[in-house]
This record gives sequence, C-alpha cells and structure tokens, in this order.
Amino acid sequence: MIHAVITAIGAYVPNYRLTNEELSTLVETNDEWITKRIGIKERRILKPDEGKGVSYLAVKAIEDLKSRHDFNPLEIEAVIFATTTPDYPLPSSAAITAARTGMTNAFCFDMEAACSGFIYALEIANGFIVSGKYKKVMVVAGDVLSAVTDYQDRNTCPIFGDGCGCALLEATTEEIGIMDSIIRSDGANPEYLHYYGGGSVHPASYETVDQRLHYIWQDGRIVFKRAVESMVKSCEDLLKRNNLSKEAVDWVVPHQANMRIIEAVARQFEVPIDKVMINIDKYGNTSAATIPICLWEWESRLHKGDIVLLTAFGAGFTWGATYLKWGYDPT
Repeated sequence: MIHAVITAIGAYVPNYRLTNEELSTLVETNDEWITKRIGIKERRILKPDEGKGVSYLAVKAIEDLKSRHDFNPLEIEAVIFATTTPDYPLPSSAAITAARTGMTNAFCFDMEAACSGFIYALEIANGFIVSGKYKKVMVVAGDVLSAVTDYQDRNTCPIFGDGCGCALLEATTEEIGIMDSIIRSDGANPEYLHYYGGGSVHPASYETVDQRLHYIWQDGRIVFKRAVESMVKSCEDLLKRNNLSKEAVDWVVPHQANMRIIEAVARQFEVPIDKVMINIDKYGNTSAATIPICLWEWESRLHKGDIVLLTAFGAGFTWGATYLKWGYDPT
C-alpha cells in the first residue's frame, strides 16, 4: 500500500519582531493584557518592501528545507500553496514560488482554507500520492497577515504574525506517513470570522477602504468556542476510527490561534501539555503556517514512527485533524 510521508520540513519567519511594547504605541493595549488574553509576546512581520509578499517567505522556507534535506527541484511534480494572502489574485503564489526555486516541472496551484490550510493541503497531496500517479509533492503553507490586520483594532491586531512553512511529501510503501484525516467546513455564518473587501461581492473601491473591509474581523467568543469544540472532536473521532488510545499519541500539534484555545484543547482532549507543541508566544497566529512552523521547530525531537496529531480551525469555518506517523529520525 502506498502512503504519503513527510520526508523534509522547512520554514521561515521574517526578522522583524513586533513586540507587545511596540504594539502598545499603535493601539490601546499593553503587554500584560495581550499575554494574559492570548499568550503572545511578539510576532514576526514582513516589512512592506516592494515586491515582497508571501512567495518571498515561501522561497526562503524552501531554501531552508533544502539546506538540511537536499532534493532535486526538477523531481517535484506538484506544488500546493495554502494561503489566504497570495501575492496577487493571479498568477498563483505557488507558480511564482516554483519558478524561483527551480521546481519547473511541477504543476502549481494556490488553495485557501484559512488557518486549516496546511492540513487541507496535506490531504490533497496525500490523494495525489496514494493514487500512484505522483511521487513527490511540495506543500507550502504561509501568510502575510500583517497585510490584512487592522492596527486600529485592539481585539485582533495583537493576534497575527507572518510566516511560512513547507513540507516535502514522497511516496512510500512503509507503514509511515499520513495514515488518516478528518477535514470539515461550515460556511453558514461567515460573519463571525472574515475579511470582506476585495472579492467579487465587495471589489476594491474607495468605499471598501473607508469601511475598513480589507481587514480581518472576528467575534472572538464564538470563534473560541467553535475552535475548541471542533478540534477536540476531530482528534477524538480520528483516534476512535483508527483504534488508537490517547496514550499512544506522541505529539499533538494544534493551530497556534490563541494560548487559551491551545490549553483548552489539551485539557478537553486529556493530553499532557508537554506533548503539545506550542510556540505562539514567539510567532503569534500565522494562519496556515503555524503547524508546519511547529514541526520545523520540533524536528530534532521527532523520531521515525512517532504518532503525531495535527489539528486546526479557521475561517470558513474550516477545521479538522490529521494522524500521521513521522517519517524520519533527527539528522
């Protein structure tokens, strides 16, 4: 049986650190309020230099991956880029990234599932590989959320940062890699988490700019409740479907949305917090990038065969969980 296994991981975050202290000079807030409310001390921001968008982060992430896990770019058959903040409406950031990194034999496309983008993209890549038609797929997940963050809104602007992660998936007949996934969506109530400007309903105009429609807005209480419920249930359903106990899980990698959400998921899912990957304090919520950035930071502690659960929740609503067996030992 063919499985799709992650054989390499990479990531990149911008150098500039926007600390809580600096943020408090932009909007009415302070370090104590932010730390207690969402658990973030700083977030990385891509300065708005001309010509630098999410594909810039992606190229850096792939270069990082290649520096530690060398691969032939010409052997990559597909590039899937999960992002809510592409460089442009067209062409795709996946195609731009592939051209700049030498993956010129790959077909490329962007996909959007907000903060759940990485696990959605893994499921797509898994389908390509287990079909037997493709052997090597590059999954990229990243966002420049600073471009759509309202720095006049004290409830949302402390949350978001910029970053990108990537994973090389390859075909294997070993019992490792992606074992199963549950992914879901519910578009009944987009008003709870959205940015409305720039699409076909509200094309960019003076009015959409004046109404601040080009920024993310969320109802934090509703998102908190739905996120915890959805991530916990996805993980529990996945374990049940695969006859796994919680004790068998080596690592849980939740989307880094909010420290209170992460703690609530760990508590309700009944896993020790030391089995949960957490780095939100350093990077904030980087949307689709949070899970691969965690895997990148923990790579040296992951071993071949480790049972890892990835889980996320994002705008849409989108959510789900992925059960995988890690594919390699630390180098």
